[in-house]
Amino acid sequence: MPFYHKLGEIPPKRHTQFRKPNGELYYEQLFGTVGFDGMYSNMYHVHRPTQVKEIHKQYSVAPTIAKSNNMQSFKLHGFDVAPEKDYLESRKIVLTNSDCHITLAAPQNKTQDYFYKNTDSDEMIFIHKGSGKLRTLLGNIDFKYGDYLLIPRGIIYKIDFDTEDNRLFIVESRRPIYTPKRYRNWFGQLLEHSPYCERDLRRPTELETHDEVGDFIIKVKKKDEIIEMVYASHPFDVVGYDGFNYPYAFSIHDFEPITGRIHQPPPVHQTFETDAFVVCSFVPRLYDYHPLSIPAPYNHSNIDSDEVLYYVDGDFMSRNDVKPGNISLHPAGIPHGPHPGAYERSIGKTETKELAVMVDTFKPLMVTDEAMKVADEKYFQSWL
Repeated sequence: MPFYHKLGEIPPKRHTQFRKPNGELYYEQLFGTVGFDGMYSNMYHVHRPTQVKEIHKQYSVAPTIAKSNNMQSFKLHGFDVAPEKDYLESRKIVLTNSDCHITLAAPQNKTQDYFYKNTDSDEMIFIHKGSGKLRTLLGNIDFKYGDYLLIPRGIIYKIDFDTEDNRLFIVESRRPIYTPKRYRNWFGQLLEHSPYCERDLRRPTELETHDEVGDFIIKVKKKDEIIEMVYASHPFDVVGYDGFNYPYAFSIHDFEPITGRIHQPPPVHQTFETDAFVVCSFVPRLYDYHPLSIPAPYNHSNIDSDEVLYYVDGDFMSRNDVKPGNISLHPAGIPHGPHPGAYERSIGKTETKELAVMVDTFKPLMVTDEAMKVADEKYFQSWL
């Protein structure tokens, strides 16, 4: 997150003595990215954050690939993914490449008797159904329908859900996820023409500080394996931190659409970026106002990227027969465009109520076995 945040108590000068009321030292930790060249925060722990007591089982959560070289367009019925009680077990990778995993999840309970840390990837969790609290060692954030939760790699967290009916669309990125640089000035501030600004981004406001010792399980993800590690103190023991590396939330409902006289290209919907893919938000907006405009998107060739569209809500004017929770995959190398009749139907329309999240990857995506369980394998023929 390219702006400064401070929460809790910190000393006036970093890397200096910071003492507890009883005179003992707090333990400083530099939480950095991209070596010492990226975003970082300095946090202060009640206990040393390095006390590993035991290492238990280690097991793979790597996806099984069904199509490694895919040229077929697919529609996935995301809501057909069965709910599961455990948060990590509910996560089903449906599309993947060396830069990211695209995942569907329907967890029924909070992260129960363990904490979780992804050391491989930043996580972007889109809340399609459900509400609750994201709890992290750097503070808590309440979430609800339509929220993006951005969790940098290395953050230890739990999720408490309010109900059992939860649907999540998750992107795990091996590259850092940033706000688009074309929306920022040279100081990092979001520009006036950006579709959102800093006041729309919700930072942690509630810091849990536990002074507890015992056996605390952290499930650590590394190289697509989970390693269960037992720590001697509670992971949420930070009394304060400051810096630029922390989790935050952004609601898709706070994205302000950019419109024009003629149809605008997908980059106007861009919300986040990495150097390996972009994320876009399609939100309710007025249509183009040229007297001869065709609001439906033109046919376009996916030459350089795979296009993944996750349908959230509303009327999807360019598609026939898509429902909330569906995912469309349009692979690189072949053109795609509006379904038959959608081009013509759009003429004269003045607005759309669609809500969707798009991920365009610059490397081809592989289709997993989990995807094939919920796939419409005849979708590629739907333009006939």
